[in-house]
Amino acid sequence: MAASQQALAERKQDDRRRGWQIFAVWFVLVVITDYLVWFVWGPHMPPGTMTNTAAAQQFDFKVLTAMVVPVLFMVWIYGGYVLINFRAKPGDRGDGVVITGNRKVQGIWYVASTVMVLFLAWFGTFELISNNGIGTGGGPSPIWKPNVKSPLVIQVIAQQWRFTYRWPQFGGMETTSLDLPANTTVKFDVTSLDVIHDFWAYQLGVKADANPGVNNVAYTTTTSQLGRFTVRCDELCGIWHGAMYNYGHVVSRSAFYSWAHQMQVQNAGVTKLLPPFSLTYTPSYSGAGGGYYPSYDPNGSTQTY
Repeated sequence: MAASQQALAERKQDDRRRGWQIFAVWFVLVVITDYLVWFVWGPHMPPGTMTNTAAAQQFDFKVLTAMVVPVLFMVWIYGGYVLINFRAKPGDRGDGVVITGNRKVQGIWYVASTVMVLFLAWFGTFELISNNGIGTGGGPSPIWKPNVKSPLVIQVIAQQWRFTYRWPQFGGMETTSLDLPANTTVKFDVTSLDVIHDFWAYQLGVKADANPGVNNVAYTTTTSQLGRFTVRCDELCGIWHGAMYNYGHVVSRSAFYSWAHQMQVQNAGVTKLLPPFSLTYTPSYSGAGGGYYPSYDPNGSTQTY
């Protein structure tokens, strides 16, 4: 009886020793990896910091990755420890060690997972509200709007298989290029002329569905970072879906207004032929970009401004 109790005590002591070994390896690896995630990899995570919504999304990715690291390492380290230390030796066909539950470990796991889930629910909600929907389309009447009186308004018009952009603050002109001024809040009114598309300005952190007959509003604010960004359709919209993309630029405010006024003057003759500016259009306006796009060729006959 005494021998069995001594063996049980030694086993518990051995289990505690193993547990601290696992914890020590886990803790060191988590600290090192989270440091690398936050300070080395984090600043280079997509979509970048060209806008406040992109920067907010990058921050979210950093937080989520830093939270995932401890969970992954716990599973990997414990699993690897078990595989190395508790393998059956060749020829050993005996019964394994009887393992009973550990209420302390189970309690810690329940509490930690509950706290993590509740934190993520709060964090996701807070980020959506504080970042005005964080670059997603909020429908015709977004719940969260930036506190800006006069944002730059750009209507994104999607059609098979191009994006064109209409500028109501510059005489309602429409262009095939998208230039944005630095340090400016932008309101995107996203709609479609034919089928469902999706306006995805990757480096801007903006992504909004383009539905016919619907105005889908998304906000973002550019930073002082200048450069090129990519616009893609992210909704399967037909045979030339993969060719439905173009590029835009964030430029200085002086360069933008010089470009915009120049385009307004150059496009005056075409602008008056366009249908009156509206937040939505019907498929009958098949020439909203100033030309007709043949269904067999996304790069066919168009008017270029």
